[in-house]
Amino acid sequence: MDLDALRYGNFHQLGEAITDWEEMAKNLKTLAEDADRNLKGQAHKANWAGVNATVTREFIDKTAGEFTDAHTQADTVAKILSDTRGELVGYRDQLNAAIDRGAAQHLTVGDGGDGTFFVTANTRPDWYSDPSGQKDAAGQKDVNDLRDEIQRILDKATESDTTAAKALRLIVDSAKYGFSGADYDTRDEAVKAIKDADAMAKILAKNPHDVTNTELASLNANLAKYKNDPLFAEEFATTVGPKKLLTFYAGVADPYQGQYDPKRSEQVKQLQKNLGNTIGRATLSDSDRMQGWEQQMIKLGPDQLGIDDASNPTGYAVMSNLMRFGDYDDQFLNDYGNKLLDYDKQVNGEGISLWMNNANQGDLNYWDYKNDRGRDPVTGFLQALGHNPGASEQFFARPDVTEYTIGDRDTVDKASEVNEHLKYLTQDRVWVSDSTLGGNHDFVAGRLALGHALEAATTGYSYDASADAIKAGGEHRTPATAAVMEEVAYLYGSKDGSNMLHDQPELATSLGKMAGAYIDDIDYNLSGVGEHQMDNGTFPATYQGRADFTNKGAINFLSVLGQNEDSHGAVTTAQHLYTLSALDKYAPTSDANIEHAHDALIAGAQARGILDNARVEQATSDYGVASEETNKSLGRSADWIKLGVGAGVGVGVAAIPLPGTSAAAMLIAPVAADTVGEAVNTFIGHQIDKGVDDAEADPAEQAQLTSSDFYDKGINQLGVAYSTYLDGEPKTRHTLDSQNWDQDINNAYYGTGSAENEYRGRTPHKD
Repeated sequence: MDLDALRYGNFHQLGEAITDWEEMAKNLKTLAEDADRNLKGQAHKANWAGVNATVTREFIDKTAGEFTDAHTQADTVAKILSDTRGELVGYRDQLNAAIDRGAAQHLTVGDGGDGTFFVTANTRPDWYSDPSGQKDAAGQKDVNDLRDEIQRILDKATESDTTAAKALRLIVDSAKYGFSGADYDTRDEAVKAIKDADAMAKILAKNPHDVTNTELASLNANLAKYKNDPLFAEEFATTVGPKKLLTFYAGVADPYQGQYDPKRSEQVKQLQKNLGNTIGRATLSDSDRMQGWEQQMIKLGPDQLGIDDASNPTGYAVMSNLMRFGDYDDQFLNDYGNKLLDYDKQVNGEGISLWMNNANQGDLNYWDYKNDRGRDPVTGFLQALGHNPGASEQFFARPDVTEYTIGDRDTVDKASEVNEHLKYLTQDRVWVSDSTLGGNHDFVAGRLALGHALEAATTGYSYDASADAIKAGGEHRTPATAAVMEEVAYLYGSKDGSNMLHDQPELATSLGKMAGAYIDDIDYNLSGVGEHQMDNGTFPATYQGRADFTNKGAINFLSVLGQNEDSHGAVTTAQHLYTLSALDKYAPTSDANIEHAHDALIAGAQARGILDNARVEQATSDYGVASEETNKSLGRSADWIKLGVGAGVGVGVAAIPLPGTSAAAMLIAPVAADTVGEAVNTFIGHQIDKGVDDAEADPAEQAQLTSSDFYDKGINQLGVAYSTYLDGEPKTRHTLDSQNWDQDINNAYYGTGSAENEYRGRTPHKD
């Protein structure tokens, strides 16, 4: 900051600019509210099909969001400019006051050009004739003091000007197209975020072995504090640089460096998560600096880092462990994943794994470490997809459709319509356990991560989304998520589906959750006569471009999922809840409603029959007819009914907690009714299901069931649902009994199940 520039600074024009920005922010707020209420709101109410239902609707959503971001950016710019102007005016006043005080002491201050200035002492003309003999001219100390004071003022003004300029550039550059969502109440907030990022970057610039636990704690605290701050994230990431990020984390995370320190280990565990969150946030910037950062990170992937730590890991090995956490840019994840799988295909095979072998002691994962040491970079990458639904949907997108045709696509009926990444990961890749000596050597963490990635791709939610997030978020399915679901159903409903599920048990729960999330579309496919006359009245689409599995495809898919205890339980729970919600929706108040309720019960009974028959057949195949182990397996499968307790229902969806998983791991199931009625309350309330409670009174019976008892439970649960529908409706009961609804339900449950094996789908897996 030049002295004269501040001394004679006229900030009137800047003040006018601030007024314009404030007025713009005010107007943009009105536009943003209008765009969300009218533009976006009307688009979602419109019953569009084809391209309008996909491309146009998505474009409108993005446009409405841009108005919100435009308001946020304008408001932030106005605040930063206003605060900076106030500071500079204050520094100008301080400077002029100091110069005036100097003049009173006979000191002259002048601009020397090129950012320099000078302070000199004046000599009075009558100094030699002064009768008092006193020397009025200022001494060198006064000169030095004024010079130092002015320098401090100029330094502060320079910092105010340059840091504000840097913050504004970061905000504007972060969105190459459109607007940034960076939101700061004051200039000081933005500037402090940048300064703190620079301070934390200095820690990573050190030798990782020289970093103290105190420094790691400070690093963790700041990364956690600023995990959603765009300026902090970008400044931190770009200052550190891709390679230093990788070498630093590998250095501090290597468990074999020195003596084990539990306090340091806990700090590194948190660092893995905090670095992942911060770097993920940084990738959301579109600035040239971050685009270059991302390209360099991907380029580092296949190469070893040239360090002594963590068995000299590749860039993939380190970055994939960091990206287990965080919200990443979709395109970055896809570019990274494409290169990773291309490389993995070159090194993956039946021999010694490049990733999992005795020479590789690069244990860089601190979360669920016992069964996942973090040596396989594909695992970490798939976990990243599991937390980034948009990226996952893109990574597993169907190859035979485009954004313009996805709303009118045909169902998947041949391998060429299945994504190559999905085929490789489910059919071709050789998966190896990455467990510790104390872990489960039969467990493959990578396949579990694959399930998480596919959950995100098909549901539109992170695989571990909370119940509150699901209830508030509602429907997230789209034509693109449904297209991925069609691929999954095709693969696991194929003739190899039983063997695939048996060989990939870690995927079972995820597959059950995926099917549960599409149970309304599955019921729709079951409702027709073959591939004809499917019941859109009873099972209307709740989102555009609904999944089409075909009648045969739905039966095949359910018949495979029913074979596994975990997938059977998840799908059955979703089916039961959906049927009950349909009964709530179609209360017996009209002939049309009663007909819809009948069809919902029949489709639900068919699905249950397929699932239960598959469960019995697989248990018998595994353990033998009527064996104790068969009965125990069926006993465990009958306990799915307890999953309903604790379920939360929002608009259009329910969140059902699954046992054996974290509290946040929810089954997302569609519900037919907008409000919860009596039928659903009997399931999710304290009583669960009165008909089932009585049947489970005997602990021995809970633990062990014959196939006959298992089927009895299934039909009794359907019977309770039917009875709940008719409670308090004696006239309707008489009418429906005369229409033989009871026979229809029995025929649907048993007829599509054990009695007609040619229609129940795939045969059980046999070793």
